[in-house]
Amino acid sequence: MSDLVAKTALDKRLAAIVGPTVEGLGYELVRLRLMGGRKPTLQIMAERPDGYIEVAECAEISRQVSAILDVEDPIAGEYTLEVSSPGIDRPLTRLKDFERWDGYEAKLETDEPIDGRRRFKGTLAGVEGDEVLIEVDEGTVGLRFEWLSDAKLVLTDQLVAESLAARKAQGFDPEAFDEIQEEDDATSDDEETR
Repeated sequence: MSDLVAKTALDKRLAAIVGPTVEGLGYELVRLRLMGGRKPTLQIMAERPDGYIEVAECAEISRQVSAILDVEDPIAGEYTLEVSSPGIDRPLTRLKDFERWDGYEAKLETDEPIDGRRRFKGTLAGVEGDEVLIEVDEGTVGLRFEWLSDAKLVLTDQLVAESLAARKAQGFDPEAFDEIQEEDDATSDDEETR
């Protein structure tokens, strides 16, 4: 397995269909999952090469991918298409993600137990060849990328603060948004009892 972008055979087929469109628009496909249910959801996570994406860009990807999927028709029946950013506690799906997020806390899971263990939580320590390095309580562990079944950043105060600082550096102005209105305790107690 070269990445965790798409896991199942159908996900890989869908990624092969939509990937060139996403890349042609100047974005990178981070993850694609077709999730079941009464009405399946095709979840696509994408980002610009600089690691960010805006809502309007997600909408553009959605329009273009929807047109391709209408032509190719790879999913039987109705489904919902959802295009989003990877988020702050993002999945790590490509080997380059582990280099980029070196020094951040992450949770990794392997397909098979490694020394009796499948879950590893610690600080990413980069990449060495085809191995992802993670510092855990016992020391630094090297896990071959192909062994991983799941990997994501852990939401920490440091990650949130650095993400906000990076967004501000790109021109994001939180003051441009409406103030959050909080209700006083008496009002919220009344609403809860209704």
